[in-house]
Amino acid sequence: MISALNRLVDLVEEHLTEELDVAGAARTLGTTEYHLRRMFSSLAGMPLSEYVRRRRMTVAAADVVRGEDDLLGIAVRYGYGSTEAFGRAFRAVHGVGPGEVRRDGGPLRTQPQLRFRLTVEGSVPMDTRIVDRPAFRLIGHATRVPLIHHGVNPHVQRHVTGLPAEEHQRLKELADTEPAGLLQVTDDVAPDAVEGTELTYLHGVAVTGDTTVPDDLDSIAAPAGTWAVFRTAGAYPQTLQQAWAATAAEWFPSNPWRLRPGPSIVAILDRAVDFSTATCELWLPVEPA
Repeated sequence: MISALNRLVDLVEEHLTEELDVAGAARTLGTTEYHLRRMFSSLAGMPLSEYVRRRRMTVAAADVVRGEDDLLGIAVRYGYGSTEAFGRAFRAVHGVGPGEVRRDGGPLRTQPQLRFRLTVEGSVPMDTRIVDRPAFRLIGHATRVPLIHHGVNPHVQRHVTGLPAEEHQRLKELADTEPAGLLQVTDDVAPDAVEGTELTYLHGVAVTGDTTVPDDLDSIAAPAGTWAVFRTAGAYPQTLQQAWAATAAEWFPSNPWRLRPGPSIVAILDRAVDFSTATCELWLPVEPA
């Protein structure tokens, strides 16, 4: 995976003035576009699309400062149909427009070319199991919320606390398969996983494929396949979020698995009364790399 990400960075450099075929690159690198984008975003701290934009504007800034071509010519060279569109992208990266940079020589913000390296550290081994599951369904109450990487998501919190206490008990009684208990389900996450983008969040339980779903509940299909299950215990939600990040930084680069499209599931196995600490299982859909 580390080698694939570094080759992807090289391909970005080779295609700065044209659209990069990420799906084709993924096939060439022996992986999927979904997994490649998710791993890039997790390890680089920014989506691939944002990195490409920053690199283009870094290189384009040199053309602007040199002054050998007019701004429209530079805009077209880097894939923009007008100086206005180019100017917006340029300002978003550098904080000033290309005309000001041409006049004053700066200020400029440079995006260095990324390089991924696997660093071996004395971290605690991840408590992981691999399970094969037949198709099942995730049923409960769903809503659309923005993605938040760190801390409690207030939109999710409002959604869950807005449900009456008896509804939680009703859901528990409907559960009839693993993952057990009340579940936190995220689905429809963009491959780049940009913070602030919308996803589907479902508070519910898992049921077998032939279980009758009540009409007033939402449902998400979980196709048959393999799941990597990571067990965490500690401060909530910080420990869980750190484990989620560690799957990209440590587990996937070291194991012959890759993410496949599908819902991500958090099962709360045990928790403090005030939810300050919890023991959880993070279920991620995977396939052989």
